[in-house]
Amino acid sequence: MALHIIIDGYNLIRNSAALTVLDRQDIQLGREALVDMLAAYRSVKHHKITVVFDGTDASVYSQSHDRVKGITVRFSRSGETADEVIKRMAAHDREKALIVSSDRDIVTAAAACRATTISSSEFEQKLLMAGADGSGGSREDDVVDSRPFSTQKKGPRRRAPKSRRRNRKRIGKL
Repeated sequence: MALHIIIDGYNLIRNSAALTVLDRQDIQLGREALVDMLAAYRSVKHHKITVVFDGTDASVYSQSHDRVKGITVRFSRSGETADEVIKRMAAHDREKALIVSSDRDIVTAAAACRATTISSSEFEQKLLMAGADGSGGSREDDVVDSRPFSTQKKGPRRRAPKSRRRNRKRIGKL
């Protein structure tokens, strides 16, 4: 199943230290830097990525959506917020969608549609990790199991709920 990453653009920019600095200089610089980061990530991971922005400062782009460096960039229409667009896309894609936002309203609506959610700061860390080593994630020899060894059985009562296990599996694909 192909993963469709839907990103709340301004939420991610304003939760990132590096992108916030560019955003304060010029809003267009922040958007371009985000698209550049996502294009580098996409070249490693090959997921379908859509970034949604509020359409108030969309004069640079002629349409409500455009493809830049393989990333779909969407702006909300007049009288509509980016949050509404993201909720609609999450309802359409359902299990195929991974929503990147720290906005509680979006996260709640996406979870109701069975879409996976990840916070903006966690996703930024995934972006940086994928771009730093070029391998697309952590290597198996780097993973250290910090759980103590125990012979106690782990029956179903210690098992995470199915929805949480499913979300963890989808986030693991990042």
